[in-house]
Amino acid sequence: MRHYHIKRNQQHCPVANVDKLWAILGDDVLAQAKASGKAPVLDCTANNIFKVLGKGRLPKVAIVVKARFFSKLAEKKIQAAGGACILTA
Repeated sequence: MRHYHIKRNQQHCPVANVDKLWAILGDDVLAQAKASGKAPVLDCTANNIFKVLGKGRLPKVAIVVKARFFSKLAEKKIQAAGGACILTA
C-alpha cells in the first residue's frame, strides 16, 4: 500500500487541565495578581499546550488564557473565575 502524501502526527494536540494553569505561570504571578487585581495573560501555545480541559479547580482570580482549543467545561470555569478565553490559530 502506497502513501503518496503521508502526514504524520495530524492529531497531535498536547492538553493541560484547568488546575495546572496557575502552575505554568508560577506562584509569584498568582500572589501578584491577587494583590493588584489585574489578570495575567497565559499563552498556552507558547508553552506547547494546544487544548485546555476542565478537570480541577481554579482559584477565584481572573486569568486570560490563549489557546487553540477549549473544552466547554474549561471555558465555563475560567469565565466563572472572572477570566477570559481567547482562541488562537
